[in-house]
Amino acid sequence: MPAPAVAKLTLNNPKARNALSTHMMRVLQTRLESIANDSSIRAVILNANGPAFCAGHDLKEMRRLREEGLEGYQNVFGQCSVLMQTIVRLPQPVIAQVEGMATAAGCQMVASCDMAVACEERALFATPGVNIGLFCSTPMVAISRNLPRKHVMEMLLTGNPVSPQKAESLGLVNRVVASGNVSNETLELASLVAEKSRVAVRTGKEAFYKQLELPLEDAYTYCSEIMAMNMMENDAQEGVSAFLEKRKPKW
Repeated sequence: MPAPAVAKLTLNNPKARNALSTHMMRVLQTRLESIANDSSIRAVILNANGPAFCAGHDLKEMRRLREEGLEGYQNVFGQCSVLMQTIVRLPQPVIAQVEGMATAAGCQMVASCDMAVACEERALFATPGVNIGLFCSTPMVAISRNLPRKHVMEMLLTGNPVSPQKAESLGLVNRVVASGNVSNETLELASLVAEKSRVAVRTGKEAFYKQLELPLEDAYTYCSEIMAMNMMENDAQEGVSAFLEKRKPKW
C-alpha cells in the first residue's frame, strides 16, 4: 500500500498491454487533474498491471480511426500530448514504476515522469514505430529531453529495445532494481519526496522545467527571482530555523 501522502495510479488493461486508448488517456487525465488540486498528495507513483508497462497507442483503435481521416488522428495524438504535459506540469513529482516493456507512447510516458524505477529482469524501453511505418514523433519530444541525441536517434531509427541498465546509464531511469523489490524501492523514493516541503517541491519542479527552455542568462534571472520568492515562504523560514536549531522542520 502507498504511504498516506503518496498516490498510486495503475494502468490496468493487461490484455491490451496497457495500451493508451482514448478511454485510458481520458481516465488518466481526469485522475491527474484531481491529484493536482489535492494538497494532501505529495508524490505520485505510476505503475501497471500485467507483463507490460505500456505498449503505446492502441493500434486496433488507431486502425479504426482511419475512418475519421486526419482529424481523428490529430485528436488522439493531441490528447496524448496534453496528457504528457499534464504529468510534467503536475505540482507533485511523478515516479514511473516500470516492471515490463515500455514502448512508443509508453516510453514517452516514462520520459515524461520526473523519475523512474525499472525492474532489471523485465523492463525494456523502445520506440519501434519505425518498424510499422510510423515514426515515433511525439514520443521523441519527451525522450529527446532526457537522453543524448545520438542515442535517441538510434532508438528512433532502429526501433531496437534498450535494456534497463542502458536506460539508467543514459538517464531515462533513476534506479534499476531486482524483481520483487521494485515496488518497495519506488515507494521508498516517493516517500522521501513526500517528506519534503510541499511548497518547495512544487516551486522547484515548475522552475526546473521552465529554466531548461531558457537561455543561460535568462535562466539565472528567472531562478534568482524564484529563490527569492521561495525564501519568503513560511516553509523556508521554518526549514532554516529547524536547521539552525538542530531539529526536524514542521511543514
